[in-house]
Amino acid sequence: MATVAVSNGTYYYKNGVEKQKTGSSSLGKDEFLKILVTQLSNQDPTQPLQDKEFIAQMATFTSVEQLTNMAGEMKLLRQSIGFSSALIGKTIGWTKVDSNGDEQNMSGVVESIKLKDNKQFALVGENEVPVDQITEIKN
Repeated sequence: MATVAVSNGTYYYKNGVEKQKTGSSSLGKDEFLKILVTQLSNQDPTQPLQDKEFIAQMATFTSVEQLTNMAGEMKLLRQSIGFSSALIGKTIGWTKVDSNGDEQNMSGVVESIKLKDNKQFALVGENEVPVDQITEIKN
């Protein structure tokens, strides 16, 4: 029974049963570009890509690049100080891991927002809670 290797390290039998899984399961624009360059460098010179196939592949690459850029913009939007400042005066919840590795659910009222090392923190008493680790927001 033959196997097919997928670029992320997952192997499947022909019947679709997974054999091994390692690595990441996502393809970014760099991986897509590598695949496209490999395809172009290994193509048969007597049968080059048809124009419409090449245009479709380039359009797909452009879409992947735009989605990557959009994901970055969404991350910046989530991290904007405007969003974080709306947390002041609200009760937030987060999970704190103590020195023993035990998780504790914490909550408290946000007193202010602090920027440190290009990350935003909600100040709740003496706790500096990274904004991306907030699990709950209440009025």
